Amino acid sequence: MDEGSSLINIILFAAIAAFFVLRLRGVLGKRTGHDKRKADPFSPRETAEDEDDKVISLPDRSKGAGAEETAEQAAEATADADAAASPLAAGLHQVKRADKSFDEDQFVEGARTAFEWVIDAFAQGDAKTLRPLLSNDVYGDFSGAIAERESAGQVLETTLVGITDAQIIEAELQGRTAFVTIKFVSEQVNVVRDSDGEVVEGDPNHGTKITDIWTFARNTRSRDPDWTLVATRSPN
Repeated sequence: MDEGSSLINIILFAAIAAFFVLRLRGVLGKRTGHDKRKADPFSPRETAEDEDDKVISLPDRSKGAGAEETAEQAAEATADADAAASPLAAGLHQVKRADKSFDEDQFVEGARTAFEWVIDAFAQGDAKTLRPLLSNDVYGDFSGAIAERESAGQVLETTLVGITDAQIIEAELQGRTAFVTIKFVSEQVNVVRDSDGEVVEGDPNHGTKITDIWTFARNTRSRDPDWTLVATRSPN
């Protein structure tokens, strides 16, 4: 009888203990390895020591890295040799080193577009369009010519028939500023008319082959990708 009572007491105590365990788990909740805690935006970030504890060692790839460095060094040596072949190549090499995104073909294409915009804006007397495309000195020359033309009551009519050639002829890096010069060969019809509409210069029925040499510049450390026209000249 005593043994039976002891067994009943043990079972009773076990049931009570199990009941409290279930209640406790219900209040605190059960966490598994798949649970994710939301980050507290005001909590401090992990310290360097914490991050070091999470570093996973990777296999030694020193041999592969050495091979990659050797290939890069070989490519660099080839580029240096090509750059030494001519001043233009050397200049372009310097520009490319300073500006990894520089691409000759894309630059020439962009310069052609800029050439068309500037020629058109100058003919229309649109100084507002010219402002962001030109350096202060070049803008002063262009806007001065526009003002002089307007004060004389004259109008410039320009038709850009086409750009027959555009090629880089000079390139250099001065400090952090890259300078690239392009020679444009174009066919244009330029006519200047007075206030009465009479032609005072040029022939509206005859195109002229014109060669312009323009230099563009850009700060290679700047986030602004645009180039600015900083100088214009005619062939010697």
